Amino acid sequence: MDENIYKTPESNLAVPSDDSDHLMATRSSRLLASIIDGFTIMIVTIPVMYFTGGFDGLSKGIQPPLAYTIAMGILGLAVFMLINFGFLKNAGQTVGKKVAGIKIVTMEDELPIFSHFLKRYSLYFLPGQIPLAGQLFSILNILFIFGKNKRCIHDYAAGTKVVKC
Repeated sequence: MDENIYKTPESNLAVPSDDSDHLMATRSSRLLASIIDGFTIMIVTIPVMYFTGGFDGLSKGIQPPLAYTIAMGILGLAVFMLINFGFLKNAGQTVGKKVAGIKIVTMEDELPIFSHFLKRYSLYFLPGQIPLAGQLFSILNILFIFGKNKRCIHDYAAGTKVVKC
């Protein structure tokens, strides 16, 4: 009996590190990228809305018809894809993500394919065009970024995550 039963127990107190957290894009870098991407869409959609009468009833509290709102959402998505498709295909980045130094990857850390982007951005843009319910969904979608994994609903739906470059 060589072992001292009164000896202080020994244990390894090192916490195993999860290297994936330091690779994830920060919430602020994702916000910056989203703001820049939003401005790139507005450069086209605001003039289109102005010339097609999209703002006519707003000063009187009249919302545009649902079909018009959905058409503008589809136009915004189309403009977004026209501007960003090459960047997304080659590097997993939009203009905003390129500026912010972040990119989209699959959960296996590979560049996403077209179907990933289609799921991701359709879920990001289109529900917001539906009055009330769409706006609530959009807010919930964005609030998911405050979870432990820093992923929005559109990230989960597409099987993607946003990481630092």
